[in-house]
Amino acid sequence: MVNILNIANKNMGEKKPKINMTIKGLSRKQVIIPMTRSNTEIIINSAHQHITNVNRCLKKIKSDTLANFIYKDNNVIIITTN
Repeated sequence: MVNILNIANKNMGEKKPKINMTIKGLSRKQVIIPMTRSNTEIIINSAHQHITNVNRCLKKIKSDTLANFIYKDNNVIIITTN
């Protein structure tokens, strides 16, 4: 998660990235992180590593939420959770 935010922050300069949370369906939540198209490719190419790291961090804080998958849509990365 830190790697994803670092890449997003690098392109935003001093602005903080706007991260949106949405609910789709009954219990599916999404974290939406805007970034450039080239950076979305970098994240998607190693999506399995990012999901593993996000879930490891969530487990450390004893969260009931787990990240299911990462996908891209235009210039955003969307992390879908349960």
